[in-house]
Amino acid sequence: MGERPVLVADGRPGGGMIHEGLLPAEYILPLRWTEDSGLSELAGYLGKLVTWIPVAVVDGSPSALFKRHREHFPPGIRHIRPAAGPAHGNGKVAAVLTGVRSARAELLILADDDVRYTQKSLAAVVHHLGSADVVRPQNYFDPLPWHAAWDTARTLINRAWSADFPGTLGLRRSALLATGGYEPVLFENLELIRTIRAAGGREKILPDVFIARRPPSARHFLTQRVRQAYDDFAQPARLLVELALLPAVLSAMLLPAGARRIIFPALAVAAVAVAELGRQRHRGTAAFPPRTAWFAPLWVLERAACVWVALWFRLRGGVHYAGTRIATAAHSTSGLRRHHRGKLPGPGAAAAAPTMPRAGHGAGPERNACEAGPA
Repeated sequence: MGERPVLVADGRPGGGMIHEGLLPAEYILPLRWTEDSGLSELAGYLGKLVTWIPVAVVDGSPSALFKRHREHFPPGIRHIRPAAGPAHGNGKVAAVLTGVRSARAELLILADDDVRYTQKSLAAVVHHLGSADVVRPQNYFDPLPWHAAWDTARTLINRAWSADFPGTLGLRRSALLATGGYEPVLFENLELIRTIRAAGGREKILPDVFIARRPPSARHFLTQRVRQAYDDFAQPARLLVELALLPAVLSAMLLPAGARRIIFPALAVAAVAVAELGRQRHRGTAAFPPRTAWFAPLWVLERAACVWVALWFRLRGGVHYAGTRIATAAHSTSGLRRHHRGKLPGPGAAAAAPTMPRAGHGAGPERNACEAGPA
């Protein structure tokens, strides 16, 4: 799809928040590869990134690949091993916590290896950390093959009802350290956000700050279907709706042919309409082309089936992920609140905390942002 305008703090394409010198923050990239098919492209991205912001790559790849990565990554990258984490659970969490604990800045950008910031979108997220403890921008796929368009329908439906969960977050280091970290569950970004909020921190959602993401291969996309459905065990209301989809479809198939000819097209149109609403909200048309909404009926059918497979895995002790089995998608907000309540001063404290301004760095214009409700 090529580069698109990135809507930043004042809502205008290419908004003006760029200053000379490195941003007063640090970029943390957890990495664990078993092959290096995308190494050249990633190294090129890091080469640009390190001219904008200090970068740490926390690399849990096998030794031979770790050495190869060090040879190919540009000078200036802090390339380190993750500290030992729990024997069972999401290894990405151990890498993130290693990066956070070893970071040299208060303001942090956490990003998966497929996330691709521009200088302007990076500055926008760092800017909004001046008034929040955790910042959630919006990812979009670039380029957009068929399977990425299919998965984008999920993003649009999320945007229609609330907000999407990206592969990158802005974070205040002190906020996460105050909680002692977060658990290595399957839906680790949601767990991190809930942990910060439970401790009294403020989340800021930026649905019109768009950050590009490279799509997975079609094969990898197919392997993610059940795992993504399993994430919804962390969101019980959504889970119940999704579990009801397949019985509803099967029941409709028992109706007379005339009724089926009306009901199924109507359901498909409704799915497309919801996705299109998500595309229109918060300037989504700047990042999501019209055809992505037309994949919504296919995604709904996929989720209707996969959520039952996920339930079967749940009953058997968890879903397989990265060589292990994980039972917990994420802990409940109420449970995390009982454990972390009072560890942070509360919403608004981030705005009073220092953001380590540097010479020539202005605050930039503030804008309204959606505030998170219960996930």
